[in-house]
Amino acid sequence: MKELSYLNKYLVKYKGRLLLGTLFIIVSNIFKVLMPEILKNATNSIKYVLDNIKQHTSEDIASIAISLGLLFMLYALLNGIFLFLTRQTIIIMSRLIEYDLKNEIYDKYQQLSMSFYKRNNTGDLMNRISEDVGKVRMYLGPAIMYTINVAVLIVMVISFMIKISPLLTLYVLIPLPIMSILVYKVSYRINKKSEITQIQQSKLSTFVQETFSGIRVLKAYNRESFFKNEFDQESENYKTASLSLAKTNAFFIPVIVSLIGLSTVIIVYFGGLKSINNELSIGEILQFIFYINMLTWPIASIGWVTSLIQRAAASQKRVNEFLQENPGITDKENSVEFENGKIIFNNVCFAYSNTNKEALKNVSFEIEKGKTLAITGKTGSGKSTLANLICRLFDVNTGEVSINGMNVKRIQKKSLRTNIGYVPQEVFLFSDTIASNIAFGNKSGQSNNEEVQAAAKKASVYDNIIQFENGFDTVIGERGITLSGGQKQRISIARAIINNPEILIFDDCLSAVDTKTEEAILSNLKEIMNEKTSIIISHRISSIKNADYIIVLDEGLISEKGTHSELINNKGYYSTTFEKQLLEEKMN
Repeated sequence: MKELSYLNKYLVKYKGRLLLGTLFIIVSNIFKVLMPEILKNATNSIKYVLDNIKQHTSEDIASIAISLGLLFMLYALLNGIFLFLTRQTIIIMSRLIEYDLKNEIYDKYQQLSMSFYKRNNTGDLMNRISEDVGKVRMYLGPAIMYTINVAVLIVMVISFMIKISPLLTLYVLIPLPIMSILVYKVSYRINKKSEITQIQQSKLSTFVQETFSGIRVLKAYNRESFFKNEFDQESENYKTASLSLAKTNAFFIPVIVSLIGLSTVIIVYFGGLKSINNELSIGEILQFIFYINMLTWPIASIGWVTSLIQRAAASQKRVNEFLQENPGITDKENSVEFENGKIIFNNVCFAYSNTNKEALKNVSFEIEKGKTLAITGKTGSGKSTLANLICRLFDVNTGEVSINGMNVKRIQKKSLRTNIGYVPQEVFLFSDTIASNIAFGNKSGQSNNEEVQAAAKKASVYDNIIQFENGFDTVIGERGITLSGGQKQRISIARAIINNPEILIFDDCLSAVDTKTEEAILSNLKEIMNEKTSIIISHRISSIKNADYIIVLDEGLISEKGTHSELINNKGYYSTTFEKQLLEEKMN
């Protein structure tokens, strides 16, 4: 129960429903345990009439049966009503906690830093917020409800049984310690097998998610058969783990029912002896049998409830791992609002936690407010990392990144990122309308048609959009699969500029457009970039040659810096790349 103790705060939150549900359980069981009393009275009354009243008639027996039968039906009805109310309180409580827990996990996911998402895959994240929380809910609802019901019913039934015959009750309860030992022994195995099953289910979810996400690549390389075999293997592994857990669970019910059956045999044997000796009436023996059978499902459910609790504990352990994860990037005390100004990198070093390889090494430069910085270099030289540090998607290991003289760690995250228009290298579009994807960049997430269309025109994608049948209301596929690479990039640019941010970062966002379109976009962006601090990351020299300042990165180090003309005269990497690209353009 250690892992499940995290949920106690929710049980406290909904304690009203839990207490009311417990009350309903008690009342429903009162009517339930009184029902065998009616059967005892009916049996004894009919036997008395048959044995002692010589002039009895069928009407006499029918009268007794009908009156007690109606009372029995009334108790059964009341028992059913309160059982229904029990489910309406405790089961609904579990649904409410499930809702709260999923929201808590989702909120936590959004707080966690980019490094967390580099370490964990999407399928596992989805599995923990869906399948794992679903299993936790089974503990919060059915497991708690049946545990309370078993406890209340056992106390009531055994109290009535002791009242009838303490010795016979002792005989009947002899098998129960054996059952307790079995539950104790098997519960540990269930917990371990539950953890294995959940881990394998996460692997299966991850595999399916990656398959669907990369379906175009899969088909292009004709790898359907290979992935089908891989899926079969993952499914087989999950089946093996699930069957192993099911076999362990299946051990419970037959054993417990057998022990209950043994108790019934004991009742018939010893109760019969007592009846012969006139120590117990036939009605009391019948009442005893009903009581022991009344305990059959509650006691048998102990194994099922134990399984639910162990599965929930295994799932909650996986959920707790993420809920206890350190967000990493958080606002400091006395954090301040963003104010645009000079951006300074002072001896910045950074290494990704999953590789420990330094992506940036002692990087230092300055960008004056309203100026444009261009960054180029070989693939993997640290260009995108530098942009991520400005947005504070990661924190530097050593050194400092400051804006307007203020360390970015002291600036409120929301204020900082709201004032940055960032077009990442990997464009991500939502499965929504084009207008909604562009409006996503606005502070409120909503914009009027004029703002959306103006942003699209500046990004040189307006003409493409209006050619679609539904124009800006066109719903694009997952990740923008229905659009070309260039269209996705330009929509992403429109999304970045619609908010009119103070800082613009374009991370190689023109790689999928032709030179003519690139020139049109850059021409439109000049007006937007006026009096804004801009950072352009590109392999194309044509995209960055007009920048106020250019730096060249090589394996995390600044190898060259200066203006376009200065770097051309240096005859280094920049100059060589520029000449190659000019030659390529002429050949094309």
